[in-house]
Amino acid sequence: MPENAEWTAPDGSWASSAARRRNMQAIRSRDTKPEQVIRSLVHAQGLRYRVCTRPLPELRRTADLVFRPTKVAVFIDGCYWHGCPEHYVSPKTNPGYWSDKVLRNTKRDRDTDKKLTDAGWLVLRFWEHEPSTSCADKIAATVISRRAALKNLRLEDH
Repeated sequence: MPENAEWTAPDGSWASSAARRRNMQAIRSRDTKPEQVIRSLVHAQGLRYRVCTRPLPELRRTADLVFRPTKVAVFIDGCYWHGCPEHYVSPKTNPGYWSDKVLRNTKRDRDTDKKLTDAGWLVLRFWEHEPSTSCADKIAATVISRRAALKNLRLEDH
């Protein structure tokens, strides 16, 4: 849409103004700064992973980092979009819509956790405000530990 074009929100739309619409369209769903920093730190520890991938092909949800061999799925949740208990503040504009949206997101997060856990995956969730180094260290320790456990299982089978 051209910058000078007149835009009005359709009835019932979440976009209360053209400026709000542009702002919301600019929000990234992947490759956020916290994700990039954590990925870089994990990569520096020698671990390799898939980015923004479905852990389970039949589950239409993606994890931020996926370690397939060890079945570890990592999510770095934004404080606003996932309802951080420390930082979430209900918006002043269209609060009913956005609060419901965040509630749906948190319910979907719990459902995702359950489906992945039931399929044998370990789910790690971090808030965007958590220190990146401690997140990366926990991810690395978890993946390395699971890798060692899998290796031990294979050795016992032979």
